[in-house]
Amino acid sequence: MKLYNTLNRKIEDFKPIDGKRVKIYTCGPTVYSFAHIGNFTSYIYWDLLIRTLMLDGYNVERVLNITDVGHLASDADDGEDKMEKGAKREGKTVWEIAEMYMGDYLDNFRTLNLIEPSNICRATDFIEEDIKLVDALEKKGFLYDTSDGLYFDTSKFPTYADFARLDLDHLKAGARVDFNSEKRNVSDFAVWKWIRDGEDHAMQWEYRGRMGYPGWHLECATIIHEKLGEPIDIHCGGVDHIPVHHTNEIAEIEAAYGHKMANYWLHNNFITIEGEKISKSIGNVYYFSDLNKKGYTHMDYKMWVLQGHFQSERNFAFSDLSAAKQRLLNYRNFAALRWQKDATDLSSVKKAIMEQLNNNLNSAGAFAELDKAINANVPDKDFVDFLDEAFGLRIAETTPDISDEIKQKIKERFEAKKVRDFAKADQLRNEISREGVVLLDGANGTIWQFAK
Repeated sequence: MKLYNTLNRKIEDFKPIDGKRVKIYTCGPTVYSFAHIGNFTSYIYWDLLIRTLMLDGYNVERVLNITDVGHLASDADDGEDKMEKGAKREGKTVWEIAEMYMGDYLDNFRTLNLIEPSNICRATDFIEEDIKLVDALEKKGFLYDTSDGLYFDTSKFPTYADFARLDLDHLKAGARVDFNSEKRNVSDFAVWKWIRDGEDHAMQWEYRGRMGYPGWHLECATIIHEKLGEPIDIHCGGVDHIPVHHTNEIAEIEAAYGHKMANYWLHNNFITIEGEKISKSIGNVYYFSDLNKKGYTHMDYKMWVLQGHFQSERNFAFSDLSAAKQRLLNYRNFAALRWQKDATDLSSVKKAIMEQLNNNLNSAGAFAELDKAINANVPDKDFVDFLDEAFGLRIAETTPDISDEIKQKIKERFEAKKVRDFAKADQLRNEISREGVVLLDGANGTIWQFAK
């Protein structure tokens, strides 16, 4: 397998740390509102990564975090906490909205047929472990106290700028007028926030005799250390995480424990909608419920996402979603041929698909290989199962089943047509139609569907 590694800015051969065991961490959602379709793009791509690794024979241990505390509106450690903002909007407690939106996220996650992570970890379940990491950082001299929190002194971590290729002098020159005067460096960040007088913050814990809560970046570093142990093989997230969130994770782990955090970093690009950035103010935010009302399924959207590459910015349009829906239907019709006649040897197609997937997760190239095969071949059950294992599109599962008796009649009708016994073929078609099944004849066999 070859993967583009953000760490070194190039495509590299993937070499796991521990034989066939692969440790992966994927940044999860902040559960302060419903996740829109764009939010799920990364999880669809990382599901493809997991599936490809599993087909390659690896044992994948994957952790996904749920951010239910401590993520401020700004990555610069200011602004209103997103959980508090969501609670005020909904007239609920922060704990209630965390449960509600986490439930919605996981429902969509499962409907998309994404492989369940080995561990799904809520940030609020790791507060004691967060404090241990803060203590380790302070003991090594990386922290200083301000009126609103404990901050990481990035000047004491010489490689801080390396991962994101940051120009710290430029950042300093471009700092805002309202730059926190207590911060020693513009790139310093909070690892623990104090509750200040008059501040209304529902989620808070005692540390050093004062009430506070963890900084956003801390949870990922803590969860990785506790659940996987560093270094891990692969860390995944969005491109927006590179300059701040992932850079700060690396600083926390490597400063506290002296270990490299991850060997490979994968970052997905974003989607736009009709050429615009997804924004509630623009009104171009779509949820899966919106797609469902227009006649599209979660699998149709997943098909559209996988037609592109995780590193490419994609523009979403309903015309393209319709094309993806039709392509998925073509694959399901192809899968429906698997029980009708002798199958073709598709081992070379399977090999070609795997070569594309192992080439930096080139699912578009994999689909191109499949497209070349479907018009002149008949799959067997193993090949259809392979497609579902590779892409998770439920190609086999969503081909409705019929009785063995009707299947036999369809086979007999196909054979009658081959010998030009059209009277018998018509008789069988009529018998089948009375069972509510519509037949569509093709070059390689007959596709059927239930009459609406």
